[in-house]
Amino acid sequence: MKISSFNNKRFRYIYSKGKSMANRLLVMYYLKNGKDENRVGITVSKKIGNSVTRNRVKRLIKESYRNSSFNDEYGYDIIFIARKGCQESDYKNINSAVNHLLRKFNIIREKE
Repeated sequence: MKISSFNNKRFRYIYSKGKSMANRLLVMYYLKNGKDENRVGITVSKKIGNSVTRNRVKRLIKESYRNSSFNDEYGYDIIFIARKGCQESDYKNINSAVNHLLRKFNIIREKE
């Protein structure tokens, strides 16, 4: 897993060409990248809160993705966008939201 800092052009490309899905806490966009690794970008708006809150949400999303990539498919660019409810959420809720979206797109599979 590579937590990547996409440039603005790549973010816009994934937003326009990629597929998306949302749940109560997160929106996820993804697009095949043709590489042998997943690249992940995380966006947290200033509407979520101050910099301490935004960075906490980013850390929770990043850790949730890292822990969920036990049996994942490779070759995707993935963007997570935090929604308003994230600032009050704990790790358990964010982790279940990340796993829900990844399973919905079949980027990770259930343990065998």
